Amino acid sequence: MKIAEIKPDAVGAFASLLCIIHCIATPVIFVAHACSIHESDVTPLWWSGIDILFLGIAFFAIKHAVKHQTKKRISLALWINWSLLALAVLNDKFVFFELPHYINYILAISLAILHLYNLKYCNCKSDQCCMPVK
Repeated sequence: MKIAEIKPDAVGAFASLLCIIHCIATPVIFVAHACSIHESDVTPLWWSGIDILFLGIAFFAIKHAVKHQTKKRISLALWINWSLLALAVLNDKFVFFELPHYINYILAISLAILHLYNLKYCNCKSDQCCMPVK
């Protein structure tokens, strides 16, 4: 399979799914960690950096997905959703203000849904059916 054949929306939806799994697994891992040692507030750096990795993957998936987009509203929705998710993740790290944690789940799920919608309704075999948005 050629790398050029990989659909950016499929990558974006998969990254969003992994992000959701990461968010759900975090409390479970920390409970297990707390049971094994006394200093349970220590977060491994590699684990806290995974969400930034997912944001980066999602950014490039959206960047490539909107190049051949026929619906300008979907492109805008993808970018707005990603921006809100990035702000929510940064808020989790630096706590600018109190925000319910389920907001991250909602934003990640909606980003995956937008990618799947974009994949289904702009599934072009050639560049002629989906002209780039200007």
